[in-house]
Amino acid sequence: MGRVFDGVGGLSGGGPNFGASLHILKVEIGGDAQTTDGTEPSHMHYENDENYFRGYEWWLMKEAKKRNPNITLIGLPWAFPGWVGHGENWPYDFPDITAAYVVNWILGAKQYHDLDIQYVGIWNERNFDSKYIKLLRYTLDKNGLEGVRIIASDNLWEPITLSLLLDPELCTAVDVIGAHYPGTTTVKDALKTQKQLWSSEDYSTFNDDVGGGCWARILNQNYVNGLMTATISWNLVASYYEELPFGRDGLMTAEEPWSGNYVVESPIWITAHTTQFTQPGWTYLQTVGHLAQGGSYVALTDGKGNLTVVIETMTHDHSVCIRPPLPPFNVTSQNATFQLKGSFASIKELKVWRSQFNFKTKKPSFFEKLTPLKLSDGSFSLNLAEDEVYTLTTITTGQKGSYPDPPPSARFPKVYKDDFDVRNPPFSEAPDFADQTGVFEYYVNLTDPGPHVFTLRQVLTQRPVTWATDADQTISVIGDYEWQNLTVTCDVFMESVKMGGVFIAARVDKGGQSIRSARGVFFWVFADGTYKVTNDLAGQTVLAEGQSGTRAYGWHTLSLTVEGQYASGLLNGYTLWKNAVVLTPQNGWAALGTHSFELAQFDNFAVVAA
Repeated sequence: MGRVFDGVGGLSGGGPNFGASLHILKVEIGGDAQTTDGTEPSHMHYENDENYFRGYEWWLMKEAKKRNPNITLIGLPWAFPGWVGHGENWPYDFPDITAAYVVNWILGAKQYHDLDIQYVGIWNERNFDSKYIKLLRYTLDKNGLEGVRIIASDNLWEPITLSLLLDPELCTAVDVIGAHYPGTTTVKDALKTQKQLWSSEDYSTFNDDVGGGCWARILNQNYVNGLMTATISWNLVASYYEELPFGRDGLMTAEEPWSGNYVVESPIWITAHTTQFTQPGWTYLQTVGHLAQGGSYVALTDGKGNLTVVIETMTHDHSVCIRPPLPPFNVTSQNATFQLKGSFASIKELKVWRSQFNFKTKKPSFFEKLTPLKLSDGSFSLNLAEDEVYTLTTITTGQKGSYPDPPPSARFPKVYKDDFDVRNPPFSEAPDFADQTGVFEYYVNLTDPGPHVFTLRQVLTQRPVTWATDADQTISVIGDYEWQNLTVTCDVFMESVKMGGVFIAARVDKGGQSIRSARGVFFWVFADGTYKVTNDLAGQTVLAEGQSGTRAYGWHTLSLTVEGQYASGLLNGYTLWKNAVVLTPQNGWAALGTHSFELAQFDNFAVVAA
């Protein structure tokens, strides 16, 4: 027998035998910092703070469990709140603090949501620290979490594999070696460790049919070439503004919460070819490999007589992933004969599921149930064309299922407002806002009996231990990236005397890891009684400036209008500046934010776009 299968997953579920039917859900342990397309809030913004109801990952894990009670849950930090690093951009100077912080998240998952986290990682795509990994193991055990396994290091195969071979104590602490974007191959040292090998992040490819082809090829070949027993897609569902980095790089697309539109893309059906007919705990047969004319096949069994074979014949140009580069190879149509032996020789019939990409006609058919194959003496032959995926299986429960037509796609509404007056919000953050640095949360302002009881508040007071290059300012973007001419209005409240500053903005052109270099039209007011208009988030290119009389601990209404090459601003209903010349950018999101990592509140946000 080959290795034990650990499953196919998505990184943030699909129920048993509907759609993707994922076996694994991996989530980010929010660290208050930019992690590709936005920031995810931490369970501990400050040292004396614990809250296990922030962000959307708790909700996501519970929804996944409803659909597949056996789904494997994994947590991995990308970033950490600033206090964890004691002001240094490094999480390992105080490894006991970092370990306690991560273990708190696992304990909170159980205590508040009855979620059992089965695997935990170290620091996504960044350095690992052997002392920290050992301390994490110790801290887990001390808290009754002996069953939680450690995966390392969510980066390249090296140097983690060599470290495991040289350090027996480290080797005891780590259960799984997780590599990212391994290109279906592993290294000799990894095999020497005899650990489970996973592609713990993979895919990240635009989810058109070439993306589906990429996914089909690596789901098979990660095991055939690299003996990896789990493959996890970044990301699960593309649910973020498409103009952010890696737009639509998910198994399906749902990027219009305002319309409810979603698109079930080809990777969903490719996933089903494996996930609906296998489960974690099944075992690969020794007989897996490449077909004579290109393509690959894997075979798995549950050890109770069931057999599933998955075949893919993806051609090079129709299966390119975003990374790493794909060396050339040839696939041509072929007739393949399979011979079942041993206990499988008595199988009389296999169910058949097929996907044909049909790149020439552009009329693909995905996850089609065909007539079962009758076997004679355990033998069967298939005519395999290029760019096909087949599942042959004794499992009878596969189903494509049906779902209603989603609502039609629509642009973000041109007239939009949010007063944040939500008594018991289902989530900690307001809809449609995409935090790019900092964390913006619903807040109940008990000190203000007036019209601003319910607000949106930026809550970070310290720069996090970052994963990307977060801005020095905090910012949340919203709206339609194509917007050019618009008016943005918002009530603002600074909470830092003298040093405080807040802004509203239009035509913001960048987010994600590029947020530091975002340009647009930014209208700032400061607690020292001044204002500024800048062409960039960093505030280097000043278009206008002067006295505003603004102070902390008082509400002010800002309004920014951008039309063609001119911008103007109102403060509390009166023109503060006008005719500032804006040549570029010509379009982008609306936004709000603060001058530094400081507390500030926002209310009655509104946009009218032309």
